[in-house]
Amino acid sequence: MSSAARVKFLDRSTPPHIITLILLAGVSAMVMNMFLPSLPNMTTYFDTEYRLMQLSVALYLAVSAVMQTIIGPVSDNLGRRKVLMWGVVLFMLATLGCIFAPTAEIFLVFRMCQAIIAVAMVLSRAIVRDLYDQDQSASMIGYVTMGMAVVPMISPGIGGLLEEAFGWKANFWAFFIIGALLLWLVWADVGETAQPSDKTVLGQFREYPELLRSPRFWGYSAAAAFCSGSFFAYLGGAPFVGTQIFGMGEAELGFYFGAPAIGYFIGNGLSGRYATRFGVNRMVLWGSLANLFGTALSLAIFAAGAGTPISFFAMMTFVGLGNGLVIPNATAGALSVRPHLAGTASGLAGAIMIGGGAALSALAGFLLTPETGAFPLLYIMVLTGLAALLAIGAVYRRERRLRIA
Repeated sequence: MSSAARVKFLDRSTPPHIITLILLAGVSAMVMNMFLPSLPNMTTYFDTEYRLMQLSVALYLAVSAVMQTIIGPVSDNLGRRKVLMWGVVLFMLATLGCIFAPTAEIFLVFRMCQAIIAVAMVLSRAIVRDLYDQDQSASMIGYVTMGMAVVPMISPGIGGLLEEAFGWKANFWAFFIIGALLLWLVWADVGETAQPSDKTVLGQFREYPELLRSPRFWGYSAAAAFCSGSFFAYLGGAPFVGTQIFGMGEAELGFYFGAPAIGYFIGNGLSGRYATRFGVNRMVLWGSLANLFGTALSLAIFAAGAGTPISFFAMMTFVGLGNGLVIPNATAGALSVRPHLAGTASGLAGAIMIGGGAALSALAGFLLTPETGAFPLLYIMVLTGLAALLAIGAVYRRERRLRIA
């Protein structure tokens, strides 16, 4: 469908409105972190250890990564709209399970089930690719993720207010109500965008080798995974650097910690504005360079013995900027390698990115000690930045060979 197609909000006979796509893309991040301020009180409520309740984040991410590999092929076969609606319904049921869970272990089971809401993030991208060509879809995904970037910045604050006013269950009742509103929004605004498939669901899963044999798919997916890996490593290591290396208090750390979000917001805005003009490959290349510049310069400053909180966190804005340029454009590129497998590609690319990012986050947290300072974190971020640059370089080489052939 052309980008000029008329869009009317709450009219499923027209393409979904960008507001709907932003909400679909953002709800998964909201469910991941909005309840985090409640973890101490949840630990007390369930009479358990804090480290057990912390698993509610790691398990959610792990199941989300697995779910993304399943959602894509299923939606390529059954259609985006139907899978979206069923996914939201199952999310609402899982949320009720979290609210009424009698023990921490049962809560964690239902918490893992909540990861089905990854369907919203995966299929918002697939819907964009169904409707627009590669460069136009990169532009749209840039605008969608720019709006989505606001969600993880504000949701913990909202969750903290709900916790203080009504207790930890208020966050999950909010999830249930938001799920109900999202279900109505999908019903009213999202028509079917996928092309009908004559393959069975099992047949769609058999299409995975077609994607896995594509060097361009791996190049785009690796560029997104490694660039976002720098950010995930930051999430795992920056709290330690701030508190243990710089001796920052919680309020001061919270002020500085959001620095990458500023760059991410700007990068997504640039993607939305310029992807159609310059093409996805250039945008990914420039984003990878911005990411590497920030991490390498921060490492050089620390190596010179001049590292400060301002220098460290200021350089992280370049990491956010790089991610804002790379992720929407690399995603659009990965989904365009085999357009008839857009849902499958969206799920697999997302799983690669989240799974790799979660591992790098854990690695950064494991390697950092007061004796090592910030160096393990910065080494990881520089190496993943270099890897992202090599990945998009491989895409350029592959496309050059295809043109010659």
